Amino acid sequence: MPKGDGKLIAQNRKARHDYTIVDTIEAGIVLQGTEIKSIRAGRINLKDGFARVRNGEVFLHNVHISPYDQGNIFNHDPLRTRKLLMHKKQIQRLIGETKNTGITLIPLKVYIKNGVAKVLIGLAKGKKKYDKREDLKRKVQNREIERALKNRD
Repeated sequence: MPKGDGKLIAQNRKARHDYTIVDTIEAGIVLQGTEIKSIRAGRINLKDGFARVRNGEVFLHNVHISPYDQGNIFNHDPLRTRKLLMHKKQIQRLIGETKNTGITLIPLKVYIKNGVAKVLIGLAKGKKKYDKREDLKRKVQNREIERALKNRD
């Protein structure tokens, strides 16, 4: 099964606008208590999230998983740092990649695959303002070309 397959729960659309995605890696998430129920309900926000490698482990920061409505005292801190599950070779590769200046780890998607929550992490390089404008121009041009071809038929 290719990366990113499964039931899509959340997507970080802003990431592709602000960053150039160099590569992607699939990782599992260590969750507590009612967090998986909140994720299945789609109550997760990836907008300001990022991942960081610390002591040979990868952690996900600033990803907001809302408390579960029926969770009462078993609920969790919505913004807690969550550990990501990856192979040692993948983590070593990430350490090497993030030593390069300007490379960041950004969560792109969260999805359920075989009953387990997975996150798609992107190795991203920040875009400059003029890069963003170029992308918007290219998008508009492609849209106009598609429209012209569609009307021609």
